[in-house]
Amino acid sequence: MNGTAAQPAPPRQEVDADSELRAMLKDEKTGALTKYMLLVLGRKSLLQLAWFELVMLLTQNLPGALGILLRRKLWRTLLAHTGRNVVIGRGVTVRHPHRIRLGDNVVIDDYAVLDAKGTQEVAIDIGADTVIGRNTVLSCKSMGSNSGRFVLAERVNISCNCTLISETEFKIGTKVLIAGHCYLIAGGNHGTDRTDAPILDQPMFEKGGVTIEDHAWLGANVTVLDGVTIGRDSVIAAGAVVTQTVPAFTIAGGVPAKVLKDRKSAEQNPGTAVPGH
Repeated sequence: MNGTAAQPAPPRQEVDADSELRAMLKDEKTGALTKYMLLVLGRKSLLQLAWFELVMLLTQNLPGALGILLRRKLWRTLLAHTGRNVVIGRGVTVRHPHRIRLGDNVVIDDYAVLDAKGTQEVAIDIGADTVIGRNTVLSCKSMGSNSGRFVLAERVNISCNCTLISETEFKIGTKVLIAGHCYLIAGGNHGTDRTDAPILDQPMFEKGGVTIEDHAWLGANVTVLDGVTIGRDSVIAAGAVVTQTVPAFTIAGGVPAKVLKDRKSAEQNPGTAVPGH
């Protein structure tokens, strides 16, 4: 101790960075039933809420072939569009279902979450022949003037236990493979410039969303941050943290991820080993 009195911490000042959801939940003028409708259904309609609740009660956790059949038939009345031969597993959660489009032959495995909250007319658009794995979450959020949106092309395969979050544009190209336990976020950048306000309350910003181009492969436990484009036909090694754009036809890995190899060069030199992923 040098005898100098400790300086008090600067006073904390609240900075208005509320999401649309948080602002709605804090609104004391909005009743609990209305909040529930806006949170789950995305609309203020008692009739539509009653039908949604009935369909979920009868079909959401119904096992076996009967459950698949009834969800295929009845969920098309809730979603914006449901293609042919769609398979929806048991325990799947949908929010704002009228903002969700499913192409032909889409498979949504058990206990996945399709959360289409926001202001986009179609917030989750899943192309034909795409598979969404067990326990995987696609979650849209609104922050200020931004509203999240997922656009998945045809034949995307997202394995189990993945979390994909979008506060802005999130695009996945055709025949992209994402292995299990990956975390990808478009948005989610909290300001840290001020020390007199909690980080949670500081304005958020976006870096341009996430784009995964055609034929890319992400290994298990990969993290992809906002502002990243993963080029076509590229490979991201397991456990990598991708903070910058990855060029097409390359193999990248590490924390943070760096380009390890050019696939076209490796093709010309077939004796070159490919790193584990």
